[in-house]
Amino acid sequence: MTTNHTHGNLFIISGPSGAGKSSLCAALLQACPNLNLSISCTTRTPRLGESHGREYYFLSIPEFEAQKEAGAFLESASVHGNYYGTRQADVENLLQQGSDVLLEIDWQGAAQVAEKMNSAFRIFILPPSIESLRKRLTERGQDDEIIINQRVAAAQAEMDHADEAQYQIINDNFDVALASLINLVKS
Repeated sequence: MTTNHTHGNLFIISGPSGAGKSSLCAALLQACPNLNLSISCTTRTPRLGESHGREYYFLSIPEFEAQKEAGAFLESASVHGNYYGTRQADVENLLQQGSDVLLEIDWQGAAQVAEKMNSAFRIFILPPSIESLRKRLTERGQDDEIIINQRVAAAQAEMDHADEAQYQIINDNFDVALASLINLVKS
């Protein structure tokens, strides 16, 4: 049986906080018009400039737990004391329309999605070093020293899972990392 529509590809980008995932994903979305960002749900408080339905769907803990209980999430995790999750229907609708979909999620979520959707392409973004990661997190100015220390410790643990992805990109030079990412998505 042949179908008349093309099914999109699912790209999962993960990596530790401060490795440059968000900046690379934003630039990748600009460079690849057929690529759509899947918007995740979270229970964390919106950061300055973020709005519901653009960066995340900001949910209360009871709302999130009800959706999780109903089996709505392709993946979900508790990260730094907040829930995060990707709704399966959101991703499947885009893929069925022939759009390529980008998920920017942590390694735990990436493993959950890959288990349910084994055709997904997993890409792990790595910082050049732990020292450079600490510097980036500090310069971002979003977190205090205690949170930065927690994020660096978590990053070290996350980086142990880089080899679970089919592709690893070291974000030492942004333009080089972006070019690698674009080549992967377009091929």
